[in-house]
Amino acid sequence: MSEDFMLDTDDIERRMDGAMSALKTEFASLRTGRASASMLEPVMVDAYGQRTPINQVGTVNVPESRMVTINVWDKGLVGKVEKAIRESGLGINPQLNGTIIMLPIPELNEERRRDLTKVAGQYAESARVSIRNIRRDGMDQIKKAKSDGMSEDDQKIWEDEMQEITDRYIKAIDDQLSQKQAEIMQV
Repeated sequence: MSEDFMLDTDDIERRMDGAMSALKTEFASLRTGRASASMLEPVMVDAYGQRTPINQVGTVNVPESRMVTINVWDKGLVGKVEKAIRESGLGINPQLNGTIIMLPIPELNEERRRDLTKVAGQYAESARVSIRNIRRDGMDQIKKAKSDGMSEDDQKIWEDEMQEITDRYIKAIDDQLSQKQAEIMQV
């Protein structure tokens, strides 16, 4: 019975890859002094009774290197989009011009750069927690197989494999974090 146990490492790595891509998206939202449409990706608007990504309620443009504009399609949502941007923690003060919301990107000062590196650290920690939760799921599968008759040696082999995968992903998160922090601190 225990010889049939196979930990689905492909599924575990696919789920961990999902956590990594979520981290990349969050890191892309952290601005480093240049305007980018991707900085608004994590911003969600309370629209039509649900949380909606900002790019689904308006057109996001970058007309110049220090300006992002959002042309909101529904006039009734302009206030909600503005509120979502203010509450997002991006540190940008939206300016209204009819249905167009302009987001001037100020130069980053030293204090704001430090704040952004802390936010990057929070994003990385959230990704680490996701990776550890996936690891825990894998370990639970191994423990279940152990109770179904797997030998202790096999259990140890699978647990070591699970830990090795986890360590690899945690290191990748740490590498991305230090790279992003260096990018933010660069003047």
